[in-house]
Amino acid sequence: MNKILETLEAEREELAEWRHDFHMHPELGLEETRTAGIVAQKLRSWGIEVTEHVGVTGVVGVINGDLGPGRSIGLRCDMDALPITECSSQSWKSTVKGKMHACGHDGHTTMLLAAARYLSQHRNFRGRVVLVFQPAEEGTGGALAMIKDGLFERFPMDEIYGMHNWTDVEPGTFAVKSGAAMAGSDFFTIKLHGKGAHGSAPQLSADAALAASLVTVALQQIVARNVAPLDSAVVSVTKIHTGSAFNIIPQEAELGGCTRFFSSATGALLRRRIEEVAVSTAAACGVKAEVEFESIYAVLDNVPQLAEAMKKAAAAVVGEAKTQWAANPQMGSEDFSFMLEKVPGAYCFLGGQAPHGATNLHNPSFDFDDRVLPTGAAIWVELAMERLAV
Repeated sequence: MNKILETLEAEREELAEWRHDFHMHPELGLEETRTAGIVAQKLRSWGIEVTEHVGVTGVVGVINGDLGPGRSIGLRCDMDALPITECSSQSWKSTVKGKMHACGHDGHTTMLLAAARYLSQHRNFRGRVVLVFQPAEEGTGGALAMIKDGLFERFPMDEIYGMHNWTDVEPGTFAVKSGAAMAGSDFFTIKLHGKGAHGSAPQLSADAALAASLVTVALQQIVARNVAPLDSAVVSVTKIHTGSAFNIIPQEAELGGCTRFFSSATGALLRRRIEEVAVSTAAACGVKAEVEFESIYAVLDNVPQLAEAMKKAAAAVVGEAKTQWAANPQMGSEDFSFMLEKVPGAYCFLGGQAPHGATNLHNPSFDFDDRVLPTGAAIWVELAMERLAV
């Protein structure tokens, strides 16, 4: 067994206790005051330089090596929970109604803390490790908040890396993809303004409900007819709000949804076509359409040689047989993508299948697999040691 992993395996029970505590006290994006406070306290107790409130509730720790100046390597995890009511029976289930760690960020935080403690006790490297404990990954702008707060100016990094648990592979299995690894995503809102009328007199209306229905259907042509067959994209209408009574043709309607794409050019194409289709289809109903977009995630683009560095570090921990190149990118999104737009790096996946109920992410029965806490921490340590030996 890898020596780093062997050391961390001996601490698994303690790491599980940390993780269970985070799990019992989930906090949503930019509200992670308790979590951030515990992270900062632990880092300081190990002699690590700590800066709090980076991007509202973010925490940054810096570990300087004992072998003099060198490169600066960033390791990033996320800390926030989701607005989901937990449905499970374990003793460490969420104590906060309507909030739970349904994506494993409690495990991510624990793994980076474990790696931080190990690195603080084994500083036989040049340069420094920057530990980035990010808030608000789940669609509330935590990465951008830290970037706007000067993350990379205040803590310069030559490279930065991220890791996420994944549930469709064996525990301890490692996967990374070179190049585009996760999709970019926009949210869109389409507001429709028509003319209301009595349900018995449709000729007097400009029916916003009809326009909403036709726009929803028409948007589906974009991927089928505007996106190249060998490209990948998604346009999903996920909400429609209109109407107030059975006998009133509504004057207003609103649609909302999201897109996914693997290149900025495809993202721009989707934005252009959504607006064109919505405006022209609504106009055919005598209705005016206003379209707004919000960029939620960029395309997560791994630098090939740094993805290779992650794979090499993982192989040193779990063995070549358990490391692989991901065959396909994930259609899911990650705001770590914004950090990769500023600093070269890579993002990987670590397999885990918790034995407590459903294992798919964002599920009310999800729970992180404690068996891989030492594994993830050991990969972080191995990666930092290897990159700072370059």
